[in-house]
Amino acid sequence: MATQFARYFLKIKRFAVKPNCSILGFTQRCYSTGCPEQRKLQLTLAILKPDVASRPHIVEDIHDIIKENNFFFVASKHVHLTRKEAEEFYKEHHGKFFHGRLVNFMSSGHIWTHILAREDAIAHWRKLMGPTKVFKTIHSDPHTIRGLFGLTDTRNVCHGSDSPENALKEIAFFFPEFDVEKWYREEEPFYHHENVKFCSESIVHVPEKTDKNKTESC
Repeated sequence: MATQFARYFLKIKRFAVKPNCSILGFTQRCYSTGCPEQRKLQLTLAILKPDVASRPHIVEDIHDIIKENNFFFVASKHVHLTRKEAEEFYKEHHGKFFHGRLVNFMSSGHIWTHILAREDAIAHWRKLMGPTKVFKTIHSDPHTIRGLFGLTDTRNVCHGSDSPENALKEIAFFFPEFDVEKWYREEEPFYHHENVKFCSESIVHVPEKTDKNKTESC
């Protein structure tokens, strides 16, 4: 019943969460002296946890929310972590009371991992997710993703990088083949100027590169 209500609510009222503008993106550039500063898009890692990854209709709703909040899907994977991999990813929480429960949960089923991009992506994605404490979030931030779909503090739908440094580490963990510098050099300008299209099969925004008037397909 709660899930049905959440889906109905999403259909009648989409939302956009404003980012904390005091948190600047970790990549900024100025093209020439005297020109206004132009920021590059920022990358962050997003995870949809097993509690929602097993329900395609909710995954689709969350993907829609992400797109409606002006994020680009740079890369996506549907994976199943082993317990060892989950322990490695959450090693910073080793020794904390919730560590074992979290590792068990994150290795219990498939998850979706995404590299997301937009200006101030880290702050905006964390704002869009909502606070970790689900029972409090349902009342204080009901329009966030956790407020809509969260069940408990462990089954709280999603994860997001909390700093630029951790974003790079977490992206490398799930996407070791992804070259951040190469992406900024060769791909980011297409996203920055919104010259991309969304491929629903791969859950990725694909740069619309042209070669002799032929557009790259997804």
